[in-house]
Amino acid sequence: MQTVVTAKLKLNTTPEQFKALRTTQLAYRDSLNYVSQYAFEHGKLSNAVRLQDATYEEIRLRFHLPSQMACSVPRQVGASYKALWTKVKNNAVHRKEGKTKKRYKGLDKAPKFISPTLTYQYKKDYTFKKEQQVSILTLEGRVIVPYTGYNKHVALIQRGAEIGASKLWYDKPKKQFYLLVSLAIETADPTPETHKQVAGVDVGMRYLAVTATMQGDCTFHSGKQIVPKANHSARLRKRLQKKGTRSATRRLVAISGRERRLKQNTNHVVSKRIVLQHPQSLIGLEHLTDIRERIKRRKGKNAKQRKANRTFSKWSFAELHSMIAYKALLHRSMAIKVDANSTSQACPKCGHTCKENRPNKGLLFFCQNCQYTLHADLVGARNIAMRTLLIRQDWRGTGLLSVRAFCVGR
Repeated sequence: MQTVVTAKLKLNTTPEQFKALRTTQLAYRDSLNYVSQYAFEHGKLSNAVRLQDATYEEIRLRFHLPSQMACSVPRQVGASYKALWTKVKNNAVHRKEGKTKKRYKGLDKAPKFISPTLTYQYKKDYTFKKEQQVSILTLEGRVIVPYTGYNKHVALIQRGAEIGASKLWYDKPKKQFYLLVSLAIETADPTPETHKQVAGVDVGMRYLAVTATMQGDCTFHSGKQIVPKANHSARLRKRLQKKGTRSATRRLVAISGRERRLKQNTNHVVSKRIVLQHPQSLIGLEHLTDIRERIKRRKGKNAKQRKANRTFSKWSFAELHSMIAYKALLHRSMAIKVDANSTSQACPKCGHTCKENRPNKGLLFFCQNCQYTLHADLVGARNIAMRTLLIRQDWRGTGLLSVRAFCVGR
């Protein structure tokens, strides 16, 4: 079984190499927007082959991209349009079922690519050399650049790990290039005998994660330290955007990504703690796909409602799930998705399920049938753990895992 991780390599460029890489990035972005506009004008095409046949020559002539990059551009645009079409179709289903009244507008105009990040194909656009150097393709030819990175990732590259595509990412505030390389690592195939324990993980905004096992163990991972810093960042951005001066713009660039990095670091810490607390376990995660479509947002324009909507829109549960998934595989565990329906409204003792079990949607769970009382997030984690146990028992009895393992790598 393979696990995919992403190695972040810092490129130590000369001024000439920096200029060549930056020029290549901007040309790649311009070609993405050209193909996106073409796809929109021709029926919102998502077929990468048809896009490549129609735009390949123009990409080579107008933007001077090398052949492999000129092939990568239509693929990336086609994949973006496919994702948008999926959202449009899902939104139509949700509107028909009455789950939402809002129409998805992602394809009302041609998607615009803002980030200049470009994709490199291994052994075609870039290759690794000796002494921690990498050969990268630019518009002016190949450049050989020294790199540094996390010691374990560098060791995997040098010892012949399976290397995939990479992305050239530019950190604008620091004016630094990074190469994000996909590495496939072999891990042991999971079996019911190797995953003897089960654990359930309930994610939320009051507590980033609450874990529970069938032995009664539980852990609460709070996210309270993030909230005041996130609110401060929002207020600071608002003041600087309102000011609008050149110095305010420079300050906005300097602080951009700070809140994102804070949340990412917190998710890394929480996911590592969860995985280390449950070795050789089957870890159940909630299947929260399209949750923003299913949950009604607060209406109104007062400060309290805007703050609540901002906090909800920045809930990074998917990132936390993906981190738990790939770290679990590296520590001989495995994460799977289980049904998230009514996990915090069902009583883990008698099974009674109703909305009244959570008075005022608060942190207290009170069963209307058997009067069982517990923390609502812990109830959710225990229900997830029980559903994970049922999947494991079925896996042990049939030899087949009835759900797809959640193995998203970074």
